[in-house]
Amino acid sequence: MFVAVEMVDTVRIPPWNFQRQFNEAIAEELNKKLANKVVYQVGLCICLYDITKLEDSYIFPGDGASHTKVHFRYVVFHPFLDEILVGKIKYCSQEGVHGERNTSSFPPPSSFLPTHLNVKS
Repeated sequence: MFVAVEMVDTVRIPPWNFQRQFNEAIAEELNKKLANKVVYQVGLCICLYDITKLEDSYIFPGDGASHTKVHFRYVVFHPFLDEILVGKIKYCSQEGVHGERNTSSFPPPSSFLPTHLNVKS
């Protein structure tokens, strides 16, 4: 259901974020770009799990931002084929369907995600 997927992306860090810690700025940009988005054949992206590798950063002419190729793992909601979710719908809104199953609610807060996740290549 929840898996950590290895991904690679080029992250653009604008100049006004240069004063921040580099890893924090990258994590924020990745979460802005991917959190709450569905990636085709991957699933619904929840949050950044960890950064595994940072490559060299480049600044292109005419753009003061730093561009860095980042290898990372992202927590993704990916139901398995024929998996059935049983629960009660609390409410529906423009943001999506909110419900609960047993004592937990979905989508779960990131603090309730397991510390050890299956890694999907």
